[in-house]
Amino acid sequence: MYAAVKTLHIVFMVAWFAGLFYLPRLFVYHALAPPDDRLGIDRFKLMERKLYFGIMTPAAALTIAFGLWLWLGFGIDGGWLHVKLALVLALIVLHVYLGKLRSDFARDRNRHGHVFYRWLNEIPALPLLVAIVWLVVAKPF
Repeated sequence: MYAAVKTLHIVFMVAWFAGLFYLPRLFVYHALAPPDDRLGIDRFKLMERKLYFGIMTPAAALTIAFGLWLWLGFGIDGGWLHVKLALVLALIVLHVYLGKLRSDFARDRNRHGHVFYRWLNEIPALPLLVAIVWLVVAKPF
């Protein structure tokens, strides 16, 4: 049972991170879209909504649920886990922030240029991913 729960935790974490990387990339293209390209803009809005609500949010919820099951159901513990949980909290904050940006785009209220979204595309998700995986593998504390 432990292996199944851990597998599902990892699978949904991969799906969540795929969305955390892809949604800001969609924002880059959306920010570059000419204002008179209503068809293209509407397509980006649809893709962003489906990604955020159809993939990312369920994947995040299931990642957290299976992670809690591992922690509370199987007694996983240690200092490394406390640091990991703090980093997961940062991921949740990033997720919510991306949702706010998606909402701004949906209402045609984007206030950022494509360069902002290029930076958001890699940072902070990439360092968080590396740190979380390293903590799980190395268990340094």
